[in-house]
Amino acid sequence: MQNNNKTNVNTSEIIKAETTRRNLLQAAVTSAGGLSLSLVLPGCSTFRSNAINQDGSWNANAWLEITPDNKIIFTLDRVEMGQGTYTGLTTLLAEELDVAPSNIKVIFAGAEKIYRNPAYGLQLTGGSNSLSTSWPQIRRAGASAKWMLMSAAAEVMQVRIASLSAENAYIIHSDTNKRLSYGSLGKLASKQSIPDSPVLKSPSDYRYIGKQNQRLDSAQKVNGTAVYGIDVEIDGMSYAIVSRAPYIGGTVVSHNGAEIEKMPGVKRVVEILSGIAIVADSYWKARKAEKQLKVKWQRDEQAPLNTADIFKQYKKAAKDSEGDLKREEGDIDQAFEQADKIIELEYSVPFLAHSTMEPMNCTAHIKEDKADIWTSTQAPDLARVAVARVTNLSLDDVDIHNQFIGGGFGRRLSQDFVAEAAEISYKFGGVIKLIWSREEDIKNDLYRPATYHKLSASLNSRGLPTGWDHQIVAPKIMDWYVWDASPAMFPWAPKFMYSMLGHAGLLTEGTPITPADHSPYEGADDISYTIPSISVRHVQADAGVPITFWRSVGHSHTAFVIESAIDELAFQAGLDPLDFRREYLKSSPRLLNVLEQVAAHGRWGLSSGNDVYQGIATHKSFGTYVGLLVEIKVVDNQIQLLKAVCAVDCGLVVNPDIVNMQMESGIIFGASAALYGEITLESGQVQQSNFHDSPVIRMNQSPLIETIIINSNHAPSGVGEPSVPPVAPAIANALFKAKGIRYRNLPFKLV
Repeated sequence: MQNNNKTNVNTSEIIKAETTRRNLLQAAVTSAGGLSLSLVLPGCSTFRSNAINQDGSWNANAWLEITPDNKIIFTLDRVEMGQGTYTGLTTLLAEELDVAPSNIKVIFAGAEKIYRNPAYGLQLTGGSNSLSTSWPQIRRAGASAKWMLMSAAAEVMQVRIASLSAENAYIIHSDTNKRLSYGSLGKLASKQSIPDSPVLKSPSDYRYIGKQNQRLDSAQKVNGTAVYGIDVEIDGMSYAIVSRAPYIGGTVVSHNGAEIEKMPGVKRVVEILSGIAIVADSYWKARKAEKQLKVKWQRDEQAPLNTADIFKQYKKAAKDSEGDLKREEGDIDQAFEQADKIIELEYSVPFLAHSTMEPMNCTAHIKEDKADIWTSTQAPDLARVAVARVTNLSLDDVDIHNQFIGGGFGRRLSQDFVAEAAEISYKFGGVIKLIWSREEDIKNDLYRPATYHKLSASLNSRGLPTGWDHQIVAPKIMDWYVWDASPAMFPWAPKFMYSMLGHAGLLTEGTPITPADHSPYEGADDISYTIPSISVRHVQADAGVPITFWRSVGHSHTAFVIESAIDELAFQAGLDPLDFRREYLKSSPRLLNVLEQVAAHGRWGLSSGNDVYQGIATHKSFGTYVGLLVEIKVVDNQIQLLKAVCAVDCGLVVNPDIVNMQMESGIIFGASAALYGEITLESGQVQQSNFHDSPVIRMNQSPLIETIIINSNHAPSGVGEPSVPPVAPAIANALFKAKGIRYRNLPFKLV
């Protein structure tokens, strides 16, 4: 992930922009004629005039900046981690501003309250909602700016606005062909009235939205100029690594750090909350010194020991408690009492690592009165919290300089790596760059939760389902995440309250501030199949293994259970799995449509070769409907995924190419997990350490993938995660045809 074009930053040259409540909400005009218009993405609908700083710098905000020399600059408030926000959100602005997306310069936003994602009340990128939450605001901002520019041009030319048009950063008069650049009009435009409801383009007038646009970040990533967190270079910085306990929950008792400090290149050995940090003048000298480091660790006796014990705990919890009811329709008791047959199924899914291509890293410089953090994070305001926790600084003292991200998948929503770097710099007294190795990244991840499911179905005399009872045993991610998130949600709170906020009633689940944590059962509580009686229950069980969000979150396991079970119900009824789904999805036309499309394009029932077996699944997540048909072959008890045909309805499409990319990416990601992915514990230690024992699908194993994008007038929805959930059940359903066995546990292990 490293490249030859590093970011060289002299920290003495970093200028912190003056920030006030007024100028955070205002548009600015340069004395030379440039216009800056605040987008105010979290929902503020007003734009007001403002002056920029004399040095020309802009306050941290969501800005559209038009410079006097006609440069268009867009500050992106959602991170780019490969999912396409860099191109997608810029395209929205470009469309209404009538500027080619390729002519807009994109820069990354720092951490500011104004950038908070309205879906969460926190500044983070996740949940596949960057486009859907920004869709109206950014378009309105572009349309408002264009109207102000046209008003200014009409004033200069003494013509009617109706006689003007906009094209690629110029206002053009149709009769005389006279043109004025946006940059030359900026100062005057900022004085125009801001439209309350700017007229947005109709789909028939789109020039960029919905077209096959080139990704704006591709060239940088191909030629090596894109800067990721791991590429950052700061003048005079040192390198750091951290030796952590070999088992979950371990703490330091003693170490030989004084001896290590005598080794060549080693500058300091620092004890931090998570272990022992070695600071050296190069990364490899720090790693070499680590080999001589001797640490006595104290194991937490309450920490989890073995994977088998965890699932015993889950099964006991399922037996001891019916759980909290999350959905109830019909009369489930009556359905089972009157059933001609009852089938009972059990499923389990493992803990999973994120395995991002770019391991965790962070460069930190903690000074007496401020901190500068260079990293790749999905949650900049939570990164501020992580720094404040381990230093004497407040949130406002911390500047986050975000970079391109080499894979997030939810891992970079948690900020443990930022806290480590900040604590090391704070105790060391200089600029340090912390890099995790691949082994550390897997062994010290915060994992996708392992879950256990009991599913029972009541059948009538025809073998058709009359009742569906789904019990889910799983921990809640927010129980782990809320302690990091709460200080960012309440920035007024002093630091001594950070650990108290969760207990103070401010973050009680189900309140407007903290809505219910659906992660254990999302996708199950809104099952689309019209079975007469439905009961979905959640049993809380937490084994103490650190967890966080993972690509598609709860849908990653609930879809596997539901779509595998639906196939079993079809078999019990003697019906084709496609026909069965057709019958029970009549009340979900969009899901039914992707099912029909994928069956037609994938030639359901007509596999592409001998000993090739098909499986099918559908699922709705993050507002997007996906149907998936796979073809597999089993050779020497090894599953070969040959083909995947995906149909997706994600509403109005901004960039078809990115939709294709994300469907393909999710299918590969989901297949890697289904075929190989698991994190197991023995004696409290994670057993996996790298791609040799935690593999992902390689290029030569990748299936042929075809994506069908449904034409839709619905508002845009997410594409980063929705193709992951149906992958595992589609493979499982194909495996049943190949082996005659139902595989109800992940990953699939053929023996």
